[in-house]
Amino acid sequence: MRRARVTLPDGRVRETLFASATEPADSWRWLPPVEGTVVGALLNYRGELDALSDTLSAPPYQAPPKAPILYLKPANTRIGHGHDVTLPVDVDAVWAGACLGVVIGRTATRVNPSQARDVIAGYTIVNDLTVPHASYYRPAIRHKCRDGFCPMGPWMVDRDDVPNADALDITVRINGEVKQRANTSTLVRPIAQLLADVTAFMTLESGDVLLVGMPENPPLARAGDRIDIDIAHIGTLTTALIRHAQEASR
Repeated sequence: MRRARVTLPDGRVRETLFASATEPADSWRWLPPVEGTVVGALLNYRGELDALSDTLSAPPYQAPPKAPILYLKPANTRIGHGHDVTLPVDVDAVWAGACLGVVIGRTATRVNPSQARDVIAGYTIVNDLTVPHASYYRPAIRHKCRDGFCPMGPWMVDRDDVPNADALDITVRINGEVKQRANTSTLVRPIAQLLADVTAFMTLESGDVLLVGMPENPPLARAGDRIDIDIAHIGTLTTALIRHAQEASR
């Protein structure tokens, strides 16, 4: 089952169930399917870690990370499927970060990998929009936390309706052209292990979302581009980038 949140024409918010990948009425607007904290993991795709192995072994890092590197996407970043994102005047392009979002179904503290499935409610798609940068161990707040930089949705798909979340094809299209293909089978920490490692030191609550990582070589997108992220068994998340009014008026 697909569980979505939408805004009706009169402003009311409705939680809606979809048995198939059907779009709601044109007069409805998508909201993020859940409202909890969004926690992301860096360097969790094998290709990304391998490509940076020399960099991460040199100063100031000295060695690849031994624990998950985490960051947050705060409330100002979160928007629903089909919404526009206005690029700030100082941002020329962003990485389109195709992330599988693991939606937590109940309080998760010190979860054993063998029991991780029990705390998962379902899965959604997240576009972790990011200003390109080269620092991996410092909080990238200016790069990841701009307004609208966390499109989510269109819905959450129930856990049992996703056959194997550790083997999902991911496709990123920009203006209809395929720019990236990936698969969650190449995660450094599969979902159960990532959940165990994160909840070993922080509690995740029902409605929180854990991003399993951004695949290597994320494509660049600019104002005027439309980004479609497809994840098998979940759906398609669409985001359009528009230019800031101050810059467009020049």
